Amino acid sequence: MSIEVSLSPYSGVFFDLDGTLADTAPDLVAATNQLLIARNLAPKPYEILRPCASAGARGLIVGAFGIDTDHPSFIPLRDEFFINYEKALLVNSSLFEGIEHLLNELDDAKLPWGIITNKSERFTNPLTDLMGLRQRSASTVSGDTTPYSKPHPEPILHAAKIANVDPLKSLYIGDDIRDIIAGKAAGMQTVAAAYGYCGCEEPPEAWGADFIVKHPLELLNIIFPNKA
Repeated sequence: MSIEVSLSPYSGVFFDLDGTLADTAPDLVAATNQLLIARNLAPKPYEILRPCASAGARGLIVGAFGIDTDHPSFIPLRDEFFINYEKALLVNSSLFEGIEHLLNELDDAKLPWGIITNKSERFTNPLTDLMGLRQRSASTVSGDTTPYSKPHPEPILHAAKIANVDPLKSLYIGDDIRDIIAGKAAGMQTVAAAYGYCGCEEPPEAWGADFIVKHPLELLNIIFPNKA
């Protein structure tokens, strides 16, 4: 049975990608460990690098090698990481449990949803195509789609404009404090996805989000609070 869109107080729902819609850390960590192995260094345990995935290549390289982004080795490592990752975007990555059901409910309710990520279009577009997301979403905005990336609100405002929805009546969900800062700056209500990577030093409870969820299906109660 489909849900009536009138049961939702929102005109649009937007998601971060890595660590929110999709569990991409397995392939991101694998691409990082390839860098270490190529240099005869021991790969890092998955549990150590997983939280770094929320900050993309920067976070993973800093976590693996313990260097700052201004270190002379950072750019070469980043470029090599991009090559590794591009060759294996969707080996062990998948949607988080419950996301497919959630998106089906949004589609049934004809409630527009979109993706806003700091991942560059070079990776976002093929990955979301392979996962069957971009074909369904009302908008997909990457870190280089606009001149800015999160925590700047411009990518979120741009996604809402493409989806033809009012950002002040929309919801943004993400697993990093940058997502919450950007969503609030765009005038959206925000949800901290505590099931994601949550790689910053502050816990999700300290991010100032309007809601916190520990499983994707908890979002149904936020998006459709009037459903019987």
